[in-house]
Amino acid sequence: MSVMATSTVSTVPASTRPTNSATLNIPARITTPLDVQRAHAKRTVPPRVPVYSRRSSACPATARFGYRPGMAGSGKSFDGGPRGAGVYVITGIQASGKSTVAQALAERFARSAHVRGDAFRRFVVGGREEMSPDPSAGAVAQLKLRHRLAAQVADGYAAAGFTAVVQDVVLGEMLPYLIGEIRTDPLYVVVLAPDPAVVERREAGRAKNAYGTFTVADLDAGLRETTPRLGLWLDSSELTVAETVEAILRRAEPVGR
Repeated sequence: MSVMATSTVSTVPASTRPTNSATLNIPARITTPLDVQRAHAKRTVPPRVPVYSRRSSACPATARFGYRPGMAGSGKSFDGGPRGAGVYVITGIQASGKSTVAQALAERFARSAHVRGDAFRRFVVGGREEMSPDPSAGAVAQLKLRHRLAAQVADGYAAAGFTAVVQDVVLGEMLPYLIGEIRTDPLYVVVLAPDPAVVERREAGRAKNAYGTFTVADLDAGLRETTPRLGLWLDSSELTVAETVEAILRRAEPVGR
């Protein structure tokens, strides 16, 4: 039976009426418990949270930073630099210019991190086993640990929007091992391969002896004969640091995995 809005008699039993009906602004025409429930639900539904499309410029993260949360490694630019927030691996033998080139490359990005792989070796205080021409199983295990840690740190920086530049001596089967440990895309691999005579001159002019029980000839042979041809191989013998960085930015392509 329809009840007019001017009716002074309510069909809602007193026991089912909400005690705060006045605060709900229930219209006089509502006369059933179901109507009361609907009005209450309508009043108490929380405001809708806006949903932004993946490419919407209205999204606060897109508008402010130019990227979506979670898109690290997608190849989009996080920092306005020449590349996106990916990972670069710079390898080569000692005195090939890895550290200097990696630092200069990192400085080309507004948000970047220089991940020095050798730091993870030096973090080991007790029980360190060094690599040698005939390494122990423990030394190889620590080398792999060092590369895994470098990969994890690089991924962490990339996930936070920093372009990570990892540099270390990564030769032979260790190069695909390190690549496999890095989860970020895009990933760029650069192998600095200057002439051994140039490396010997650089090493002779350095205050520290980086080679230990190795020789330049031994490591150069290991680089050229046992290291897979992955990424950009660059003969930097006649290049300045700036020219080497420009060549990397211009010629390096993401490594397919």
